[in-house]
Order: sequence, then structure tokens, then C-alpha cells
Amino acid sequence: MNSKFSKTMKGLTAAALVAMSLSANAFENVKFMVPGTPGGGFDAAARALGKALQEAGQAKVVNFEYKPGAGGAIGLAQFVNASKGDPNALIVVSANTATGILQTKAPVTLAHATPVARLFTEYNVIAVNTNSPFKTAGDLMAAMKKDPTSIKWAGGSKGSVDHIGVIEMAQTIGIPSDKVNYSPMGGGGETAAALLGGHVNVLTGGYPEIQKFVAAGQMRLLAVASPQRLPGVEAPTLKEQGIDVTTGNFRVFYAPPGISAAQQAELVNAVSKAVQTPVWQNALKANLWTQTLLTGKDLDAFVSSENNRLEKALKLVGLL
Repeated sequence: MNSKFSKTMKGLTAAALVAMSLSANAFENVKFMVPGTPGGGFDAAARALGKALQEAGQAKVVNFEYKPGAGGAIGLAQFVNASKGDPNALIVVSANTATGILQTKAPVTLAHATPVARLFTEYNVIAVNTNSPFKTAGDLMAAMKKDPTSIKWAGGSKGSVDHIGVIEMAQTIGIPSDKVNYSPMGGGGETAAALLGGHVNVLTGGYPEIQKFVAAGQMRLLAVASPQRLPGVEAPTLKEQGIDVTTGNFRVFYAPPGISAAQQAELVNAVSKAVQTPVWQNALKANLWTQTLLTGKDLDAFVSSENNRLEKALKLVGLL
């Protein structure tokens, strides 16, 4: 009896060890495709998740490969073609990846990859010079309604989340997209320089990019474009000021095509554990990211809905 019991326990233990070994091997070396440049937004998200996976015991080693261009569409194409069937590979994409795919009519889309999780959204802020006559978003919109082209906006590239957000704001007061005076910039530094130099009246973008200028008294925040106020940011939401617009750039992680449902579930589980770690929570706080974890069918529905919304917005702007 004892002998049989001992053999049974040994068998169960061996089976458990094998299962644990398989799980460990699956995430022995997580390979991130970063479809942007080192130090950029995609890189920050990928590296934060990499550290969190390690802290959560879900990955031993993490590696990063960079392939910038078209908001992430170029990196996505390489990822889908080169990493097919690899359950250890992940890519981070954003709303700007979706618009890049639409604008370039890329043959490889998000539908070709395997969704894992939406982790966070980086919401926009609206800022002006401290010597600006605009004290609130309402002041800005009133001036824009009176003379749309007199208000010069700066933000990300044409068709970006920044651009679409401004168009949506204009729509709330009946201003057509062709009357919006928007200057696309190459990055947050260029956008800030344009505002500080007096070349534009107002900017829209991520708060971390201008935080030091706000702290130094060189810029004033008019609003945050988030559903609720952002912790540590002294500004009301657009909705609080009667402007029913939310503008933010989500980050979603995908696996390659060709992995099994079980492998996809393992990745979802690993990422879900990673976002509970202190290192991930610290990254959210440091970067003013709002955790918006979404997986499974809810994620599928979100991606489909966002793609339709962004496509309509790009058509409205004349970019499709």
C-alpha cells in the first residue's frame, strides 16, 4: 500500500515538475519587438513589461529588437513574418500603429497577430504658454469658434492620436476639420519648442514630455483629455469643462500568429501577473500611464471598435 502510494506520489511530483519546467521554458527568453526607436514610448512600455515579467517570475531573460517606422506598422510586419509560431515573442503597438496601417494601406495588420493584453492608456494634456490669454479650455474653444485658423495647434504626426483628438474637439463646436490649424511635429521635444518659441498657441501630447516646463512655470495646463483627473496633474478634464472628448494612446501587446490557444492563455496569464508587481506599478506612476488592462473577447471588441473609430476619423481629416 505504502509502496503504491509512494510510486503514485513520485509520478505526480514528476508530472508537476514537468509542467513547471514546460511553463518555465516557455518564457525562458522573452523577445520583444519594439516598433520604434530606443528611448521612445514603445521602448518604455516594452522595457517596463520586461522588468515586470522578470519580477513576477514569468521570464528569466528579456531581449529587445527595434524596427521603427509608420507608427509601428513596419515593425509589426517583420514581427508577423519572422516570429510566426514563437510563443516567446511579443510586440507592443498603439493607436498610432492602427492609424499608420490604415494610412499606408499596409498588407500586414493587427488582425494577423495574436492579441494578448491592453495594458495602459497614456492620455493627452492640453497646454499653453504661461503668458497665453487662455486660462481654461473653455477660453480656448471660444476663441477657436470665433476664428478657427487663428488658433495654431502643435502635436504628433498627421493622423496621429494627437491630431484626431484636436479634430474631435473642433467637431464639438461645429468646426470642420479643414478649418483646424494643426502643425504636425516630429516628437515631444519639437512640439514643446514650437510652443515655447511662440510659433503655435497650444499643444496636445503626453504630460511627461512637458512636465518640466509646467514645473518651471513656462507652460500652463488647460486640461487633461482623460475620463477622470490624472493623479499628480493639476488640471481638470475636458469633460469637466463641457468638452465631451477623450484622447489617449493605448498600448496593446500582441504575440505572433501561429501559436496555440493554450500558449496564448499562458502569455495572458504571465502578463496579468506582471502588472501586479511593484516595478510595473512604479512605471505607471512615473510615466503617468493609466492602467486599462483588457484581455480576451473584451480586448477583441475594443480593438475592432477603435479601428473603426480611427478609420472614420482619418476619412474625416482627408487622410484616407
